[in-house]
Amino acid sequence: MAFQHLDNRAARALFMDRHALLEQPAGGAKGEDLLQLIHRLGFVQLDSINTVARAHDMILYARRPSYRARHLKRLYERDKALFEHWTHDAAVIPMAFYRHWHLRFQRDADMLKARWKNWRRDGFEQRFETVLQHIRDHGPVGSSDVGKDEKKGSGGWWDWHPSKTALEYLWRSGALTVVGRDGFQKRYDLTERVIETHLYPGGPCDTEATVDWLCNAALDRLGFATSGELAAFWDTVSAAEAKDWCKQALTQGNIEEICVECADGNERRVFARPGICAEAAALTPAPGRIRVLSPFDPMLRDRNRAERLFGFCYRIEVFVPEPKRVYGYYVFPLLEGDRLIGRIDMKAQRERDVLNVRALWPERKVRWSDARTRRLQAELDRVRRFAGLGEVEFADDWLKSPK
Repeated sequence: MAFQHLDNRAARALFMDRHALLEQPAGGAKGEDLLQLIHRLGFVQLDSINTVARAHDMILYARRPSYRARHLKRLYERDKALFEHWTHDAAVIPMAFYRHWHLRFQRDADMLKARWKNWRRDGFEQRFETVLQHIRDHGPVGSSDVGKDEKKGSGGWWDWHPSKTALEYLWRSGALTVVGRDGFQKRYDLTERVIETHLYPGGPCDTEATVDWLCNAALDRLGFATSGELAAFWDTVSAAEAKDWCKQALTQGNIEEICVECADGNERRVFARPGICAEAAALTPAPGRIRVLSPFDPMLRDRNRAERLFGFCYRIEVFVPEPKRVYGYYVFPLLEGDRLIGRIDMKAQRERDVLNVRALWPERKVRWSDARTRRLQAELDRVRRFAGLGEVEFADDWLKSPK
């Protein structure tokens, strides 16, 4: 059987279009405009590391340069247009999707109870009602407001006291909702006081309907995918469920199999909507300006997919001991047009009011010209203003040889 073929350039364009990176970085960046962008992406991962700005802010800024952190905070905490939960990690998600999250609550409840009994502190289940009653009586709380008489373990940040563990469990299983953050510390409230009743399903969770929505929504945001990639997108659907969904969708004619050319010339068979090859061929080229991407940008979240499509091997080295790091603690990928052209090690040194560029490594097949340096300087000046810094400072030997 002959399959339609999607060449590598068209595949990159389609994937970038789905992630709002094919058009010029411009447009509204607050209120309904920002909500529609997040809806298009599906979710935005939250991360506490603040080397230049937090990951979620960098993700949104790369697409809408007028974005500022207060716009997301307002949309989330005041307008209640987003809720916070897990996909593959903690993320903000459009509130309209909440009705599809009950399967995740149910599965997290079962999974975490078994897992945390083995490596969290004992006794967290006995704290459920105490924690819930405290919130009923006193309103939203942070982890420092509960369990004040409980001893924290010495194992590090993950060695929570029982009441903190109870808070996290009740949030992950749906009884509590995160209503915002102070700094980066979550504040929890009773779900019944936060989430509108029409977002609750009537009766038990409809697993089949939820799996159908999650797989459809994942495919629409990826453009093309294997069943495993569909399962991984929201990280709620099992591999077996995604495989069964693909079989049924093929039979119904809702999807088809195509071949996608990878950056190394190999082909990979994937699922896509009928007519996707023609749609990809009609897309306009990506803008030529250089953009700094967050290490947690949705275009890079699936590291293996990014390597297959763009030939860009990226691994974050935050948890790698310093002597073993290849590039650095927190290195930002650089996007130019539809190519990932390098990675840059930079940090906001706020005490000196500078964005300090320590090093840049071009990719092997990228010739670093004076014109590229000027485009980079223009982008870094934009990032510098976004981060609220006075100037950009380059180390003497900032431009490195490709590795």
